[in-house]
Amino acid sequence: MGSTPTPGTARRAADIVLVMAARKVVLEIAGRDVTMSNPDKVFFPQTGHTKIDVVRYYLSVAEGALRGVRGRPMALKRFVNGVEDAPFFQKRAPSSRPGWIETVTLRFPSGRTADEIVVRDAAQLAWIVNLGCVDLNPHPVRAEDLEHPDELRVDLDPVRGVGWSQVRDVAIVTRDVLEEHGLAGWPKTSGSRGFHVFCRIERRWMFPEVRRAALALAREVERRAPDLATSKWWKEERHGVFLDYNQNAKDRTTASVYSVRPTADARVSTPLTWDEVPASDPAAFTIDTVPERFAALGDAGAGIDDAEGSLDRLLELSAEQEAAGLRDAPWPPHYEKQPDEPPRVQPSKRRSSGTGRRVSSMPLIEIARAETEAEAMAGLDRWRARHPGAWERLEPADVLVDSMRGRNTTWTRIRLNLRHVPEGERPAQEPLEVDYDPWAGAEWPGAGRRA
Repeated sequence: MGSTPTPGTARRAADIVLVMAARKVVLEIAGRDVTMSNPDKVFFPQTGHTKIDVVRYYLSVAEGALRGVRGRPMALKRFVNGVEDAPFFQKRAPSSRPGWIETVTLRFPSGRTADEIVVRDAAQLAWIVNLGCVDLNPHPVRAEDLEHPDELRVDLDPVRGVGWSQVRDVAIVTRDVLEEHGLAGWPKTSGSRGFHVFCRIERRWMFPEVRRAALALAREVERRAPDLATSKWWKEERHGVFLDYNQNAKDRTTASVYSVRPTADARVSTPLTWDEVPASDPAAFTIDTVPERFAALGDAGAGIDDAEGSLDRLLELSAEQEAAGLRDAPWPPHYEKQPDEPPRVQPSKRRSSGTGRRVSSMPLIEIARAETEAEAMAGLDRWRARHPGAWERLEPADVLVDSMRGRNTTWTRIRLNLRHVPEGERPAQEPLEVDYDPWAGAEWPGAGRRA
């Protein structure tokens, strides 16, 4: 392992030595030679940024980026052909790797294990970017203690049609609830449409307790801002900004600070001060602008490691909510069913307790299952052209676009909620515009049904 960077190390690390040979570049970083294959491969077609551009970006903000990932196991989300192609997820560290790449063995809810990469210095950071990891997705634990998270993660996820000003308003309410319960929230843009607030916490609680605290927080924010925020897990029940409490379940990862996101304009998940949040614009923070901001202002999240807090008061709030009749909320589908969890089936597909038949509370139809979002949206465009009258009655939140996890990558499902279309005018379920099977070729039992 190399030494941990100190202030100024990022700049020294950027003083690299380039050795060109057979479409490779060797960078001297933190005292190590790091080989970059295909450095001129374009990662962002619309901006022209290449792999080596992404590496140089991370070196310019290495002090801040490492603060978010240092010592944490990391899932590899690899965009080997650039951000316009679907990534694939790799939990296991590549077998062919330098001896200075650290790993740690994680055990997942499924019972399986994997050796995941742990990044501690700028050389290791550059090495994983060379694999195509445009953004960084660490777990909320340190390699020294994999069962006790040291980070509570609040993920604000707006439904379609919700504007950025509403996201900012919910972030402010979230900050207030955290402060009143003894926690310091550190805000950052997600680099996409949402917003993140991270809190350092004492390593006293296991994943179920951290998730329980996050659920209590989400419900309290919803109580205070019912028109703006929701804690509802099922998309068909959501409105406004969803506080994704399940990001705190074991085996979930979130883009860390200074991660470049796979957007057309190469946006960056950027730490902010709370004074900056009300006037912030996520489009202002990109691979080109953030290095200048970092050099001029430093890291807005630099104090997070000194702000360790307790979950005691949020857990007390959770107990109060449970005493008032609130049960647990749904877990992600691949987790073991929990004792107090409500039925793990979307409301529109729940069965009547009297007849055992499906009773639809929401008039949902499915439009497409596609390998890429672009293919799914093209299918939606074809449906819209056939049903213009129904389409005009839909609200943005009625278009449910789901990123679904396949074996090694994601696929896209699109459904429509026809609740705002008069019953007699609702189009019937038709053959899917795109009918992609992400489990095709899988040989384990039930593979074809899992989608």
